[in-house]
Amino acid sequence: MIKDSPNPPGHQDFDTSTLHEVAYSAINHYLNPRKPTPEASAGLFSVRADLDTETLLVNASQDLSCITDIATHLAFDIEGAQRNVALGICRMLEGVQLLVDKALDETHPPA
Repeated sequence: MIKDSPNPPGHQDFDTSTLHEVAYSAINHYLNPRKPTPEASAGLFSVRADLDTETLLVNASQDLSCITDIATHLAFDIEGAQRNVALGICRMLEGVQLLVDKALDETHPPA
């Protein structure tokens, strides 16, 4: 008679400690997850702790300038109520830019 499956391999002695170690690791991973660190759960982006106030303000000022340019360009490409919204965003950005520039001047006064 012909068998559909081959004979199983002969019984081999192997160390089951590795299998137990992997099984316990998998169980601990799902049943005892690590607590998230506060830095990891704070958000997607973070600011380096070693940056001084001037560096932060300069980068914020440059980012605001870029966003203002994008919003202004958008405002002149659209019409109607959407244009008014884009121009409103431009005005708010200009106000924030003035605040950042004033803080930068107080932090590092021009010579």
